Amino acid sequence: MENYLLALDQGTTSSRCIIFDRQGRICSKVQREFSQIFPQDGWVEHDATEIWASQMGVAVEALLQLGADASQIAAIGITNQRETVVVWEKESGKPICNAIVWQCRRTAEACDRMKAEGLEPEIRARTGLLLDPYFSASKLRWILDQIPGAQARAEKGELLFGTVDSWLIYRLTGGRVHATDPSNAARTMLFNIHTLSWDEELLRLFNIPRCMLPKVLPSGGVFGYTDPHLFGKSIPIAGVAGDQQAALFGQCCFDVGDAKNTYGTGGFLLMNTGAVAVTPKQGLLSTVGWQIGKEVNYVLEGSVFVCGAVIQWLRDGLGLIKNAAESERLANKVPDNGGVYLVPAFVGLGAPYWDAYARGGIQGLTRATTKAHIVRAALESMAYQTTDVLTAMQEEATVSLTKLRVDGGAAANQFLLQFQSDILGLPLLRPACVETTAWGAAALAGLSVGMYANKEELKAEWRADREFTPQMEVSRREQLLKEWHRAVERSCGWAK
Repeated sequence: MENYLLALDQGTTSSRCIIFDRQGRICSKVQREFSQIFPQDGWVEHDATEIWASQMGVAVEALLQLGADASQIAAIGITNQRETVVVWEKESGKPICNAIVWQCRRTAEACDRMKAEGLEPEIRARTGLLLDPYFSASKLRWILDQIPGAQARAEKGELLFGTVDSWLIYRLTGGRVHATDPSNAARTMLFNIHTLSWDEELLRLFNIPRCMLPKVLPSGGVFGYTDPHLFGKSIPIAGVAGDQQAALFGQCCFDVGDAKNTYGTGGFLLMNTGAVAVTPKQGLLSTVGWQIGKEVNYVLEGSVFVCGAVIQWLRDGLGLIKNAAESERLANKVPDNGGVYLVPAFVGLGAPYWDAYARGGIQGLTRATTKAHIVRAALESMAYQTTDVLTAMQEEATVSLTKLRVDGGAAANQFLLQFQSDILGLPLLRPACVETTAWGAAALAGLSVGMYANKEELKAEWRADREFTPQMEVSRREQLLKEWHRAVERSCGWAK
């Protein structure tokens, strides 16, 4: 019997496979980190072949761990790091260069030139996005410019472009399917979120051959079937969504005004705006949440470039901690941050600042500062950045949130979530299943193959693990935020 749903969760630092039962319980989970490549300051790359190998490896291992075979998997859901660009040969399936990662800032000057030409308003109107190196279009343009012969080969139909979901679908189907979904297409800066199609004007503007692009299919629906040689039997790929939209779906934020924040490598706050694509003004993005059949859900999004990655930096870059769990213990060793503020603008600042030239800084250091203060300041920075985004979002959407659902790896940190609740002045709900990104992809797939009748059936399965409520006095909250904003000012424009 087809009892399980298999989720491929391809993230920025690791590939994971999680197998769920019908009730959304985790039955098997395997994770594998892969190489992070930093060729120059502000540049970030991945080896797309290593991504594929690691993702396939964890899928096979997860099946073995469960003692299941392909005949017991009803469907596969895919969720992925967004905006990251892969270009590969149509014939061989071989990438022509390393993937350029969403964090990479190499195209900042190119984006600045386009802004100076007055192109941003039109791009924003069509895509809901800001003209920023974060998104795929300028990265793809860079590859076509810098790899010898790439533009000519692309125009001849020899090269294909995709975000990581497309790359995985192509490999899983043995090269038979080149497709994406609207939640991923909407992050490329080549997709019109109002017409739900690749935009001819944007393709002309960036000089991208249309034949490179994947077909856009609904997020919930059958994209294709895996090559039978991979798992011993073909399995339908029936749900695809970018990681943050998948997390929103997995958190069952199906109603207008529902919001969640994911503390992953980056931090991502999304609010459901229903059938309406809100036109944001304060550095937020309007994007596609998901499409099921002809029904499209839009969302407002605020993206924080460095969230959980600051903890990874404390561990690997500074050697202040041995593991992520140690950060909570150290933060609790001191009564407050000792006046220390850490702005983790390692690759610029995202919403609501959108400063590609901001760089990280630590303010307020004295001889009394200890590593516990620095670690605490790092954790607090995650909460401050989220607060900046949520403040802007509530103003844009003209709603007042009464609660915020949270997830992601750092959501296991009790100190962080309590401080976040305090600094926001809002209750936080952490779900019983914190793997909401993977579950969102699996749930989309399950819905598509008839395992669930409707979204209400999924909603009935959602459970909270714990609620965090505000304990901090308003005056203290306001003072901390004021000092945080002073620190941010000092980091802005640093690399310009």
